Amino acid sequence: MPNFQKLNNIDHQDLRVITGFGAEFGDDVMFALTFPAEMRSIQAQYPILIYKDPATGKMSPVALFGFERGENLFLDGPHWNATYVPAMMRRQPFLIGEDGATGGERQRVVAIDMDHPRVSRSDGERLFMEQGSPTEFLERQAGLLESLHGAQATNEGFIGALAEHALVQSVTLSIRLKNGAEYQLQDFFALDDEAFQKLEVSVLTQLHSQGWLLPAYMMLASMSQLAGLIDRKNKRLDA
Repeated sequence: MPNFQKLNNIDHQDLRVITGFGAEFGDDVMFALTFPAEMRSIQAQYPILIYKDPATGKMSPVALFGFERGENLFLDGPHWNATYVPAMMRRQPFLIGEDGATGGERQRVVAIDMDHPRVSRSDGERLFMEQGSPTEFLERQAGLLESLHGAQATNEGFIGALAEHALVQSVTLSIRLKNGAEYQLQDFFALDDEAFQKLEVSVLTQLHSQGWLLPAYMMLASMSQLAGLIDRKNKRLDA
């Protein structure tokens, strides 16, 4: 279980965060949450699907990294072999939290998971300078967290708009590898390309005004990355 604490320059003065990648840091995941704001960058590297959480029924856009649980085909030892790493993977081990009440409003703060394998007292990037001020690294992470806080709020509106116009369809991706092995990805949804092409101009205009048209196009374009993901899987078979 995570052990999140509100970050401060007294209790956490000597903390460091390891910034490399690896399965030992929890990067061996099949997919990660993504957002409309980063889909232009995501679609150039990863297929973008919609995942429906079986436990909650909540639907969220995700960047796909592999075809089975615990598989990240972009992870090669300590390296992430892609020009763009999704923001949700870069934020670890931090989280935006809330603290107290200021004028009736709760204040957002940076929290850190003290039990995360990236957290160290000897290796990695320092969080605070000797005099207690945040390092450039911590300031960058705080900025990333703030942008993620705003981005997460857009997912519900984006998925809702797609569903409203019947643009979301359930898909079962059947993947066949060169050695004959087959994988079926379930609990995923995708944009209905045919339905999207038949949208009336008024609906396209509405989606554009809401800011959802571009990320929808990015989702459609991202499916061309599925072949590259299969190729990565096949190359692992040869290794």
